[in-house]
Amino acid sequence: MEASIEAVDASSSLIASLSLNSSPPAPSLEVTPSCSPSKQPLTLPHRSHDPSNNLKRSDPFQFGSRYLLPTDDVFEFNAWDHVETDETYNRHAEAQYSNQRQNPVSPYDKHRFNADPEKWWNRFYTNNTSNFFKDRKWLHQEFPILRSVTEKDAGPKVVLEVGAGAGNTAFPIIKANENEELVLHACDFSRKAVELIRGSPLFNAPSSKGQINASVWDVSSSDLPEGLGEDSADVVLLVFIFSALSPQQWDAAVKNIHRLLKPGGEVCFRDYGRGDLAQVRFKKGRWMEESFYVRGDGTRVYFFGQDELRDIWNGVRRPKSGTEDVQSEKLDIRGRAASNAATKDENNNKADPTIPGDGSKDTRKPMFDIVSLGVDRRLLVNRQRQLKMYRCWMQGRFRKLEHAEPNSCRRDHRNFPSNVKGREEQH
Repeated sequence: MEASIEAVDASSSLIASLSLNSSPPAPSLEVTPSCSPSKQPLTLPHRSHDPSNNLKRSDPFQFGSRYLLPTDDVFEFNAWDHVETDETYNRHAEAQYSNQRQNPVSPYDKHRFNADPEKWWNRFYTNNTSNFFKDRKWLHQEFPILRSVTEKDAGPKVVLEVGAGAGNTAFPIIKANENEELVLHACDFSRKAVELIRGSPLFNAPSSKGQINASVWDVSSSDLPEGLGEDSADVVLLVFIFSALSPQQWDAAVKNIHRLLKPGGEVCFRDYGRGDLAQVRFKKGRWMEESFYVRGDGTRVYFFGQDELRDIWNGVRRPKSGTEDVQSEKLDIRGRAASNAATKDENNNKADPTIPGDGSKDTRKPMFDIVSLGVDRRLLVNRQRQLKMYRCWMQGRFRKLEHAEPNSCRRDHRNFPSNVKGREEQH
């Protein structure tokens, strides 16, 4: 279930209302002096118009290296890496959130969109074929484990992609694969998406390098994907799919991923972060609950916080939810609004010994080690119209634990310098 593309509209009144004169503060940055000990110009981070320091002319291009310094002209380039939002944007975002909460989806529409999400994803992929998306060629760069499982003579390896969409993750992996014993399972909630994958020439082309399968699977269901059993996958890819689930489906999804992974297997995760432009620009009639929205095409999207994701994946604690009052609502540890659904969840959880339901600190053993979890920020600019647009994504790696003691998860929740800055995620 890939997220639908909502192209950034540079003429949006939301963006045009922002102040564009001041540059955001730059992160601390080490610069490398030249070889000579005398006073020489410093070697600054990558500048794409400088032939002597242009990584595009060699590697492939390495994203994540263009920092915005106080002396820079913010409109010199189309994008800057690791830029924090400024106060003007933050105030505007808070005003937008307040307006969204005051004008939520109607109860009828909320039920309609939540009751049958498959319907909306099938419609989406009926209207948008594979040409609508860009291949994710950055995967090996961001998730090195994909390099190791696709190397020649890596041996039998199983990769599961959840939310495979039109195959824009699966096919680049297969094309780069050198491991004849690799098996890649591409699964999606949408029947139409799976049809697109199976109908692709890349899916049907004979190849001696690995195998690709495609099937319909709901990650929050009680079943496992076709052809896979417990402890069978080396890697699970979750790239812009977790946000398509409702908060009530997260626990089941995490449990299924844990069941499928071999001990020591890894989850490669990338999704929307809270405060992303795509969240801020939502108008009235799209807010369903805190950080959870429905798009114009009927598909749903959630925007995650860093601590929220850490708690979802290590499962250490889950406090009891609070009031239902939208104006003064309290959020639980996963950032969702208190509601009648929270009471229902609590009652369901009491029947499951692996999930605490009494509001106390969770003493169950965590299922995943948080290998890394960071916030990936990027500032996009429209140089002609002098507009600034802030993007925010979450990226992490979670490793399956066996026989771990409570609270033993290593927590790495820094803002990290991701090398990639979403191309197809310009929603």
